[in-house]
Parts: sequence; structure tokens; C-alpha cells
Amino acid sequence: MNSDRMQRLWAPWRSAYVAAPSAPAAAECFICDGLAAQDDRHHLIVRRSSHGVVMLNKYPYNNGHLLIAPRAHVARLKDLSDEAMLDCQKNLHLMINQLDQWIKPDGYNIGMNLGKVAGAGLPGHLHWHLVPRWHGDTNFMPVFTETKVIVQSLEALYEMLTESP
Repeated sequence: MNSDRMQRLWAPWRSAYVAAPSAPAAAECFICDGLAAQDDRHHLIVRRSSHGVVMLNKYPYNNGHLLIAPRAHVARLKDLSDEAMLDCQKNLHLMINQLDQWIKPDGYNIGMNLGKVAGAGLPGHLHWHLVPRWHGDTNFMPVFTETKVIVQSLEALYEMLTESP
């Protein structure tokens, strides 16, 4: 949009809302719940490592969408130990190699949302999203019908990722 034509609405009274302390985070954490349990399949955990965990995303953006998280319940990168940071990056690398072998995506989106206002559905436990992408994987379905087509079940993906290499 042309910045000369953009209108601005000044609302200085909103600064009190922006500066106010945020509400406490929810007590429940599906990552910590999964780590504390013994049933990895039920909690969609495909890999546990010394300082991290890899889980299937229960509500994937695309086939093969994974979450990579530290075992420690921390919300900010600065609170993550060097060992946990390295372990999460190794998990990310390992899962990319595994997905390359099994589902052969053309690329990946990798990112994290830090904080609720950034879109983090679980703002208290930081995690990376690893989303495989293919040429032509976008279509009219999400635009017109608010429907995303996922071509593989979570069960089939779980089986594939937990098989011995």
C-alpha cells in the first residue's frame, strides 16, 4: 500500500493496555504432559532425546508437520541451556533427514512463535515448527472452504517416523 495514502488512527489511551502485565500462562502443557507420560504413541511423541522431544502436530498445517521442543518448560530462548539448544537443533536436523528420506518434500518452513501475541498456542513451552512443503501444495480449498487437505493420517506418519532406520 502506498504509504502517502495510508491513514493512521492515533489511540494513545491504548498504551495502558499494552503496558499492563499479561495474564499468567495456562497451567496445562501438552508437551510436558507427554514427556511425563509413558505412552508416546498417545501423546504423538516420535523421538525423545537427552534434552529434547519431537512430536507430531495434532493440528498440522501440512503432512509431516512436527514440533521440536526442549524437555525444559521454558518460554524464551534466553532461558534455554546451550545443551538443550544444541539438542533441539540436532533433532531438527535428524527429522529433516528422515522426512527427506520418507516423504520427500521440496522444501520446509521452520519457525517458532514466541509469546501469545506472536501466535504461540502454547506460549509457556517454546518449540519449533517443522513444516514440509511441496510445489503446488497450496490450492483453493483453504481459501474457499476453510479446509486443509492432509494426505497422510497421523497414525501412518507416526509409524513411519518411529520405524528403525
